[in-house]
Amino acid sequence: MSSITKHIICLTPVYNDWESFSMLISNIEKTVSKSNYTVQVVVVNDGSLEEFQGINNNQTAIEILDLKTNIGHQRAIAVGLQYINDNKNDFDYVIVLDSDGEDRPEDILKLIKKCETVNNNKIIFAQRNKRQESLTFRIGYYFYKIIFNWLTGQTINFGNFSCIPHKLVKRVAIQDNLWNHYSGSIIQSKTPFDKVLLDRGKRYAGTSKMNFTNLVLHGLSSISVYFDSLSVRILKLSIYGIFACLLSVLVILYKKFITGTAIPGWASSLLFVIFSIILQLSSVTLIVLLMQLSSRKNIKSPSVTVYKDFVEKINYISNGKSN
Repeated sequence: MSSITKHIICLTPVYNDWESFSMLISNIEKTVSKSNYTVQVVVVNDGSLEEFQGINNNQTAIEILDLKTNIGHQRAIAVGLQYINDNKNDFDYVIVLDSDGEDRPEDILKLIKKCETVNNNKIIFAQRNKRQESLTFRIGYYFYKIIFNWLTGQTINFGNFSCIPHKLVKRVAIQDNLWNHYSGSIIQSKTPFDKVLLDRGKRYAGTSKMNFTNLVLHGLSSISVYFDSLSVRILKLSIYGIFACLLSVLVILYKKFITGTAIPGWASSLLFVIFSIILQLSSVTLIVLLMQLSSRKNIKSPSVTVYKDFVEKINYISNGKSN
């Protein structure tokens, strides 16, 4: 590894999980102490009800962005990235990770090493090898990936844990879709990225807040990033459906007027059902296309200062004490 000292900013959102966060800081310090990197931590306090009590004997500089209200995990990451882009210059990498320990601090250097091998031209994500979640969660996540691929034509097999080189931070921060889904916005914007196969860690304390409802909402957020592609898929499926319905109409008419095998009343009832299906498919397709065209006509310049509307105050902590 190069002997030149480089600077890392670790970005993590926290919601009522300060015990895990304290353990995270300790493990980050242990990891970085074995390298030639310096580190500071930017924490996005996503409207926690619990007060942060500080950390004893920590040497890491910490900045806590207290948000006015809870805005969710993905938007908290967006706030943090825009804040770093707007206020920080002296850094080489931003590491995005969760505060609960499932994104292991000891893997930070592996992400950076991979980033260096591609000359810092790509964002590096952690692709999960072994997972620690429950069987129910893993089954749900498996079907989420299948549905995501079917609806968008893309493959997503990684989460938030990632390394962003300095020169790509602004490109990420200006993405509108960043506010819906961080990793999905990277794929959709065609920002160069690569992956490293890493195991998922165990939660430090408490229980995971990712229940079935949150998983569904998370999945819908990632899919919404691809509204353009999704519109085209819906159009194609509707055309196929309408074609199948028209083919069925021809079959029914053939049976009724050519073969004479139709049961009285059967053909007219079935035709009514089929034409109802055609009408519904056409209506849904028209609505989706109008929404898609409406979204494309509204052009607005990228903004990297939206985060300011969400931040109430910033606390600076060094040596375990607020400044």
